[in-house]
Amino acid sequence: MDRTDYAAARLAMVDTQVRPSDVTLYPIIGAMLEIPRERFVPPELRKVAYAGADLPLGAGRVLLDARVLAKMLDALKPGPDDLVLDIAPGLGYSTALLARLAAAVVAVEPDADMRRSADETLADLGLETAMVHAGAAHLGAPDDGPYDAVLVNGGIEILPAAIAQQLKPGGRIVAIMMGGTAGQCRLGVKTEAGLSWKTVFDATAPILSGYEKPRSFVF
Repeated sequence: MDRTDYAAARLAMVDTQVRPSDVTLYPIIGAMLEIPRERFVPPELRKVAYAGADLPLGAGRVLLDARVLAKMLDALKPGPDDLVLDIAPGLGYSTALLARLAAAVVAVEPDADMRRSADETLADLGLETAMVHAGAAHLGAPDDGPYDAVLVNGGIEILPAAIAQQLKPGGRIVAIMMGGTAGQCRLGVKTEAGLSWKTVFDATAPILSGYEKPRSFVF
Protein backbone atom coordinates (compact mmCIF):
# COMPACT_ATOMS: atom_id res chain seq x y z
CA MET A 1 0.00 0.00 0.00
CA ASP A 2 1.24 3.49 -0.90
CA ARG A 3 1.52 5.47 2.34
CA THR A 4 3.15 8.54 0.78
CA ASP A 5 1.87 11.83 2.23
CA TYR A 6 1.30 13.59 -1.08
CA ALA A 7 -0.11 16.76 0.50
CA ALA A 8 3.13 17.17 2.46
CA ALA A 9 5.13 16.42 -0.69
CA ARG A 10 3.23 19.13 -2.59
CA LEU A 11 3.95 21.66 0.13
CA ALA A 12 7.62 20.71 0.16
CA MET A 13 7.76 21.02 -3.65
CA VAL A 14 6.39 24.55 -3.50
CA ASP A 15 8.53 25.62 -0.54
CA THR A 16 11.83 24.11 -1.71
CA GLN A 17 11.55 24.15 -5.51
CA VAL A 18 9.02 26.71 -6.68
CA ARG A 19 9.31 29.64 -4.28
CA PRO A 20 13.16 29.66 -4.32
CA SER A 21 12.97 29.92 -8.13
CA ASP A 22 11.46 33.43 -7.82
CA VAL A 23 7.92 32.30 -8.61
CA THR A 24 5.86 34.59 -6.41
CA LEU A 25 2.49 34.87 -8.16
CA TYR A 26 0.02 33.45 -5.68
CA PRO A 27 -2.38 31.96 -8.28
CA ILE A 28 0.47 29.76 -9.58
CA ILE A 29 1.59 28.78 -6.10
CA GLY A 30 -2.02 28.08 -5.09
CA ALA A 31 -2.62 25.91 -8.14
CA MET A 32 0.54 23.89 -7.50
CA LEU A 33 -0.49 23.37 -3.88
CA GLU A 34 -3.93 22.23 -4.95
CA ILE A 35 -3.38 20.06 -8.05
CA PRO A 36 -2.20 16.52 -7.19
CA ARG A 37 0.87 16.10 -9.42
CA GLU A 38 1.03 12.41 -8.49
CA ARG A 39 -2.20 11.84 -10.43
CA PHE A 40 -0.52 12.96 -13.66
CA VAL A 41 2.46 10.60 -13.77
CA PRO A 42 2.68 6.89 -14.62
CA PRO A 43 1.65 4.80 -11.57
CA GLU A 44 5.16 3.46 -11.03
CA LEU A 45 6.50 7.04 -10.68
CA ARG A 46 3.96 8.39 -8.20
CA LYS A 47 6.33 8.14 -5.24
CA VAL A 48 8.81 10.41 -7.06
CA ALA A 49 6.20 12.75 -8.56
CA TYR A 50 7.53 15.63 -6.46
CA ALA A 51 11.23 15.07 -7.08
CA GLY A 52 12.99 18.06 -8.57
CA ALA A 53 13.48 16.58 -12.04
CA ASP A 54 11.77 15.86 -15.34
CA LEU A 55 9.81 12.61 -15.16
CA PRO A 56 9.72 10.25 -18.17
CA LEU A 57 6.29 9.63 -19.68
CA GLY A 58 7.47 7.32 -22.47
CA ALA A 59 7.80 7.90 -26.21
CA GLY A 60 10.61 10.41 -25.57
CA ARG A 61 8.29 12.69 -23.60
CA VAL A 62 8.63 14.09 -20.08
CA LEU A 63 6.62 15.83 -17.41
CA LEU A 64 8.65 18.98 -16.90
CA ASP A 65 10.41 19.61 -13.60
CA ALA A 66 7.97 21.52 -11.38
CA ARG A 67 10.27 24.51 -11.01
CA VAL A 68 10.69 24.80 -14.79
CA LEU A 69 6.96 24.57 -15.40
CA ALA A 70 6.25 27.07 -12.62
CA LYS A 71 8.72 29.56 -14.10
CA MET A 72 7.18 29.10 -17.55
CA LEU A 73 3.74 29.83 -16.12
CA ASP A 74 5.15 32.83 -14.26
CA ALA A 75 6.49 34.21 -17.56
CA LEU A 76 3.27 33.46 -19.44
CA LYS A 77 1.03 34.97 -16.73
CA PRO A 78 -2.25 33.33 -17.76
CA GLY A 79 -5.11 35.47 -16.45
CA PRO A 80 -8.67 34.66 -15.35
CA ASP A 81 -10.11 35.90 -18.66
CA ASP A 82 -7.62 34.09 -20.91
CA LEU A 83 -8.19 31.25 -23.35
CA VAL A 84 -5.02 29.14 -23.31
CA LEU A 85 -3.68 26.54 -25.74
CA ASP A 86 -1.71 23.83 -23.93
CA ILE A 87 0.50 21.89 -26.36
CA ALA A 88 1.56 18.30 -25.63
CA PRO A 89 0.52 18.15 -21.96
CA GLY A 90 1.19 14.41 -21.64
CA LEU A 91 -0.97 13.11 -18.80
CA GLY A 92 -2.43 16.57 -18.26
CA TYR A 93 -0.65 18.19 -15.29
CA SER A 94 -0.06 21.51 -17.06
CA THR A 95 -3.65 21.50 -18.29
CA ALA A 96 -4.91 21.06 -14.73
CA LEU A 97 -2.78 23.96 -13.50
CA LEU A 98 -3.94 26.18 -16.34
CA ALA A 99 -7.56 25.29 -15.60
CA ARG A 100 -7.04 26.95 -12.22
CA LEU A 101 -5.36 30.02 -13.73
CA ALA A 102 -7.30 30.79 -16.92
CA ALA A 103 -10.91 31.03 -18.10
CA ALA A 104 -10.54 27.92 -20.28
CA VAL A 105 -7.83 25.60 -21.58
CA VAL A 106 -7.66 23.72 -24.85
CA ALA A 107 -4.98 21.02 -24.83
CA VAL A 108 -3.64 19.11 -27.83
CA GLU A 109 -2.10 15.73 -27.06
CA PRO A 110 -0.86 13.51 -29.92
CA ASP A 111 -0.49 10.30 -27.87
CA ALA A 112 -3.80 8.45 -27.55
CA ASP A 113 -3.01 6.70 -24.24
CA MET A 114 -1.75 9.89 -22.61
CA ARG A 115 -4.76 11.81 -23.91
CA ARG A 116 -7.17 9.24 -22.51
CA SER A 117 -5.47 9.33 -19.11
CA ALA A 118 -5.48 13.14 -19.09
CA ASP A 119 -9.19 13.24 -19.93
CA GLU A 120 -10.06 10.82 -17.15
CA THR A 121 -8.00 12.57 -14.47
CA LEU A 122 -9.20 16.05 -15.38
CA ALA A 123 -12.81 14.86 -15.28
CA ASP A 124 -12.25 13.09 -11.97
CA LEU A 125 -10.90 16.33 -10.48
CA GLY A 126 -13.89 18.29 -11.79
CA LEU A 127 -11.82 20.57 -14.03
CA GLU A 128 -14.63 21.32 -16.46
CA THR A 129 -12.96 24.32 -18.14
CA ALA A 130 -10.26 22.09 -19.67
CA MET A 131 -10.58 19.94 -22.78
CA VAL A 132 -8.02 17.66 -24.40
CA HIS A 133 -8.10 17.20 -28.17
CA ALA A 134 -6.43 14.57 -30.32
CA GLY A 135 -4.05 16.03 -32.84
CA ALA A 136 -0.50 16.76 -33.88
CA ALA A 137 1.32 19.05 -31.49
CA HIS A 138 2.64 21.26 -34.29
CA LEU A 139 -0.86 21.95 -35.66
CA GLY A 140 -2.48 23.17 -32.45
CA ALA A 141 -6.25 23.53 -32.28
CA PRO A 142 -7.24 26.30 -34.71
CA ASP A 143 -10.98 25.66 -34.49
CA ASP A 144 -11.06 26.75 -30.83
CA GLY A 145 -8.73 29.73 -31.19
CA PRO A 146 -7.41 32.32 -31.40
CA TYR A 147 -5.72 32.15 -28.01
CA ASP A 148 -4.52 34.69 -25.49
CA ALA A 149 -1.63 32.45 -24.44
CA VAL A 150 0.14 29.25 -25.52
CA LEU A 151 2.23 26.89 -23.38
CA VAL A 152 4.51 24.40 -25.14
CA ASN A 153 5.39 21.41 -22.93
CA GLY A 154 8.71 20.50 -24.47
CA GLY A 155 11.68 21.68 -26.44
CA ILE A 156 11.45 23.34 -29.83
CA GLU A 157 13.98 24.23 -32.50
CA ILE A 158 11.43 26.13 -34.61
CA LEU A 159 7.92 27.39 -33.95
CA PRO A 160 5.51 26.12 -36.62
CA ALA A 161 3.63 28.88 -38.44
CA ALA A 162 0.32 27.22 -37.53
CA ILE A 163 0.95 27.85 -33.82
CA ALA A 164 1.92 31.50 -34.26
CA GLN A 165 -1.20 32.06 -36.36
CA GLN A 166 -3.41 30.83 -33.51
CA LEU A 167 -2.26 33.62 -31.16
CA LYS A 168 -4.35 36.76 -30.80
CA PRO A 169 -2.62 40.10 -31.40
CA GLY A 170 -0.70 40.79 -28.20
CA GLY A 171 -0.93 37.10 -27.26
CA ARG A 172 1.93 35.34 -25.45
CA ILE A 173 3.68 32.04 -25.98
CA VAL A 174 6.27 30.34 -23.79
CA ALA A 175 8.51 27.51 -24.97
CA ILE A 176 11.95 26.00 -24.39
CA MET A 177 14.11 26.85 -27.38
CA MET A 178 16.78 24.20 -27.89
CA GLY A 179 20.13 24.62 -29.60
CA GLY A 180 22.04 21.37 -29.41
CA THR A 181 22.20 20.24 -25.79
CA ALA A 182 21.61 23.75 -24.42
CA GLY A 183 18.29 25.51 -24.17
CA GLN A 184 16.50 28.63 -23.01
CA CYS A 185 12.94 29.27 -21.99
CA ARG A 186 11.71 32.15 -24.12
CA LEU A 187 8.59 34.27 -24.04
CA GLY A 188 7.15 35.45 -27.34
CA VAL A 189 4.62 38.26 -27.76
CA LYS A 190 2.67 38.61 -31.01
CA THR A 191 3.07 42.05 -32.59
CA GLU A 192 2.12 43.45 -35.99
CA ALA A 193 5.63 42.57 -37.14
CA GLY A 194 5.46 38.98 -35.88
CA LEU A 195 6.63 37.36 -32.67
CA SER A 196 8.98 39.32 -30.44
CA TRP A 197 11.02 36.94 -28.26
CA LYS A 198 12.93 37.44 -25.04
CA THR A 199 14.93 34.94 -22.99
CA VAL A 200 13.54 34.23 -19.53
CA PHE A 201 15.83 31.53 -18.07
CA ASP A 202 17.99 28.55 -19.05
CA ALA A 203 16.19 25.20 -19.42
CA THR A 204 16.26 22.06 -21.53
CA ALA A 205 13.62 19.59 -22.67
CA PRO A 206 13.23 16.85 -25.30
CA ILE A 207 12.24 18.33 -28.65
CA LEU A 208 8.61 17.73 -29.59
CA SER A 209 7.73 16.08 -32.88
CA GLY A 210 6.99 18.71 -35.50
CA TYR A 211 9.17 21.32 -33.80
CA GLU A 212 12.51 20.20 -35.26
CA LYS A 213 14.56 22.18 -37.74
CA PRO A 214 14.56 20.62 -41.21
CA ARG A 215 17.67 18.47 -41.60
CA SER A 216 19.82 19.04 -44.67
CA PHE A 217 21.35 16.07 -46.45
CA VAL A 218 25.13 15.70 -46.40
CA PHE A 219 26.68 13.91 -49.36
